[in-house]
Amino acid sequence: MIEFTYLPLLGTITAIAVGMAISPGQDFALVSQNAIVHSRRAGVWASIGIALAVWLHVAYCISGVAVLVTQFPAIYGAIRWIGAGYLVYLGLKSILASASAHAAADGMHRPVSDRSAFSSGFLCNALNPKTTLFFLSIFTQVIKPSTPLVLQLICGLIISLAHLAWFTGVAVWLSTPVLLNRIWRLKPWIERVMGMVLLALAAHLILS
Repeated sequence: MIEFTYLPLLGTITAIAVGMAISPGQDFALVSQNAIVHSRRAGVWASIGIALAVWLHVAYCISGVAVLVTQFPAIYGAIRWIGAGYLVYLGLKSILASASAHAAADGMHRPVSDRSAFSSGFLCNALNPKTTLFFLSIFTQVIKPSTPLVLQLICGLIISLAHLAWFTGVAVWLSTPVLLNRIWRLKPWIERVMGMVLLALAAHLILS
């Protein structure tokens, strides 16, 4: 049973988790792209991938592997370059797809498998170096090493659920028939813009 003395910690983690989830970034761009260009299902699967990737960050923080990132800057540098490279891949893929006739024909959704949507969400979050730094700060400044393991896992669950709830909501809202009916003809342009956003985020990671 969790002691009442830990309730303030859980409240703090909840507030941080919500703020982290709703902050605009590459996860938001990816889910939006999947929901609008592909389908609501693709957006939801991408959201599930993001929520599961949260547990990867939680796992290396709890296990102590995160210490290596702080002691060896080269590791963080590698994560940053790999993450940026993946964003470049997603961005170019989106831009090239937007130019295809199939993507624009009759406003039809361009099919994507559940696995592809899920993996894109998972990798997008897992390879985000800013997310890595965020979790490192949480598990050193807010959650202490002395915090019971069960409580640390509950904090991870809160962060994961916050991401799942927010991005699933985004996917559902952006794929509503009323909204999609208004933007059918703009879908290729939206996909192109999303691709450019992902490329801009990649450039920001490299230059920051």
